[in-house]
Amino acid sequence: MQIQYKILALLLVGIFFPHSSVQTQNFEDNSKYMKNHLTISSQSFSISSEETFNNTWPYKPHFKEIAGFKMHYVDEGQGEVILALHGESTWGYLFRHLIASLSSDHRVIVPDHMGFGKSETPQDRSYLLQDHIENLEQFVLDLDLKGITLVMHDFGGPVGMGLAIRHPNRIKRIISTNGPTPLGQPGLVDALMKNGATSPWFSWIFKAYEKGILEQVLGQLDYNILSTLKLNGFENNDLITETWLQAYRTPFKTPEHTLGAIGWAKGFAEGAHQFEPVEAVTAKELSKKPALAIWGMADKTLQPEHFLPLFSEAFPNGKIHRLEGVGHYSLEDAPGEIALLIKAFLKN
Repeated sequence: MQIQYKILALLLVGIFFPHSSVQTQNFEDNSKYMKNHLTISSQSFSISSEETFNNTWPYKPHFKEIAGFKMHYVDEGQGEVILALHGESTWGYLFRHLIASLSSDHRVIVPDHMGFGKSETPQDRSYLLQDHIENLEQFVLDLDLKGITLVMHDFGGPVGMGLAIRHPNRIKRIISTNGPTPLGQPGLVDALMKNGATSPWFSWIFKAYEKGILEQVLGQLDYNILSTLKLNGFENNDLITETWLQAYRTPFKTPEHTLGAIGWAKGFAEGAHQFEPVEAVTAKELSKKPALAIWGMADKTLQPEHFLPLFSEAFPNGKIHRLEGVGHYSLEDAPGEIALLIKAFLKN
């Protein structure tokens, strides 16, 4: 029987704003910033294709025309394919250390989802989970990628699992780094509900949507990106430098460049995201793939007590590594440790 979940998306948004009346009021007060913002650029790209952010992103840019927009990706190294998928509100920059670590003996491909990073932000598109799955599928088919090891973070998890469900024969391994792995698990809806009840940002998303300020607030991501990333995201404050902040805020430098982040949040608030339907035979096939979960245990957004059991439901023989003191952005807090764990997993 085909299983399809039209979800309230209780896991699929990584907006990570704090649940606080003071913070909400501060965001509302920032309306003056929006009114005084520089004139919106008509260009649909926010970052120059050659931008390296002081050589912290030294990778050659590539672009592929996908479903009417230009998707940016990096393609480094040779060998078995590693496909790394980011989530909200990041881009391929999240994987910069992993690319350097793995590209010596693997082909590491890191795309930016539509509306994120160096990819184009079309103004007439929806930015729902099912849109991102469609885009990724076309990208993989156009490049004819096979023997793929998926590395997924945040909403990159459901997007990557959508690809795996559609093309299980192209997937060799599955690696989750604080990224959900929906595969029709019986406990999926219950876990989503429990996580949503205790994750602080859910209340903010609903309140902002109900008040009609969701787009106004998320349209300011170039202004409030640090609060977005920090308050529910990472534990290592030494990460915060001007270069690092520029790398994460530049993709959202005008409101028109925030449609990806806004669309993802609105899809959550409106219950419009949909997991990829999965047949029992496909779920069984994928459940036998080598799988690894690496989870920052300080993640308040996708809480390990809810999502690690889901991983084990999907992959009974999968391995789990728990990283204490590591937040939702585990690839920022512990890039070296994660790279070593992935290397060992690939060898085995």
